[in-house]
Amino acid sequence: MEFVIDKEVFLKSLQKIQGIVEKRTSMPILSNVLLEATGSSLLVTATDLEVGMKSIYPAEVAKTGKITVSAKKLYEIVKELPNQPITFSTKDNDWVEILCGKVHFNIVGLSPDEFPYFPEVREENLFEIEGILLKDMIEKTSYAICNDDTKYNLNGLFTKVETNEKGEQCLKMVATDGHRLSIASGPLKGTVGQELLKGVILPKKGIYELKKVSEEDNGVLMFGFMENSAVIKRGDSYMVMRLVDGDFPDYNRVIPASNDRIIKVNKEAFTHSVRRMAILSSEKFKGIMLEISASSIKISSSNPELGDAMEEIDVVYGGEPLAVRFNARYLLDVLAVAETETVEMKFKDELSPSIITPENSDRFLAVIMPMRL
Repeated sequence: MEFVIDKEVFLKSLQKIQGIVEKRTSMPILSNVLLEATGSSLLVTATDLEVGMKSIYPAEVAKTGKITVSAKKLYEIVKELPNQPITFSTKDNDWVEILCGKVHFNIVGLSPDEFPYFPEVREENLFEIEGILLKDMIEKTSYAICNDDTKYNLNGLFTKVETNEKGEQCLKMVATDGHRLSIASGPLKGTVGQELLKGVILPKKGIYELKKVSEEDNGVLMFGFMENSAVIKRGDSYMVMRLVDGDFPDYNRVIPASNDRIIKVNKEAFTHSVRRMAILSSEKFKGIMLEISASSIKISSSNPELGDAMEEIDVVYGGEPLAVRFNARYLLDVLAVAETETVEMKFKDELSPSIITPENSDRFLAVIMPMRL
């Protein structure tokens, strides 16, 4: 196998898969990238058996063939090469030679025969979805994905197509870790697969890679399902992620229906105040107190080892006084993705879950459990 490829193109191809290749693995082949030279292009494939990516790049192929090499080391080598065409060729016993200008590398490869099978994607089964919509919805929900591996059915984003009150089709993404819940929705046109009508759980690692793909430009992605996996196509790249096997909890039951004590607060002022108060909250629990009265919130924190802090900000509220304690980080995560100038917080009492939404928006809703006083 031998090919010549532009340095920037090769670098981009290797950079794209760094988040996918397995760093600590009992299977060394999963730390490798599969390079296949065919016709006038190079196929670059990486997988960790949960998430995989295959992309096609232009190259001058002198001799077809395939090989796998360490994805991390190859990326580090190409990154430091001079800005000239790179000649890549295989030698006996799976060795690889890399030439660029006056630079010469010989590195050890592994036989491509051991590399896991990458499924063939049938494009007719895919439907269109806007990259910017996916990026926005992932940002609004992924912070609430559970990091406890024993709760495997919460280790991802529940994704489903539903029909809203107006009879329009919309895509919903939901994440929860048991302490908080986040729901984002957006319009979706066209026909979708049965899987999305039923609802699927996309894995956490796949979600982060999908977000990177959707950020590349604001075009359209192709999305679909096959062999218990989700498939995403953008341009000449395919990504496949294995769906999380399990049932996601009924999130509609978690959303409080009788939270009628509503306050409106300026997002910017509230965010800065919560950040300031969090400085003195305990490292582990990050607890801050909100004391809500008719026209203001008194936000405070105290820590026997450090001291205490208090700040008052204006709000719009006409109800009974209320005191609630929250994890500051949970509040900040929600405020960071609420896009309106004003946010609404809806309470029932001191110990019931609270709802936070951007003002006059039905595209995003967060539920946060308070801490016990």
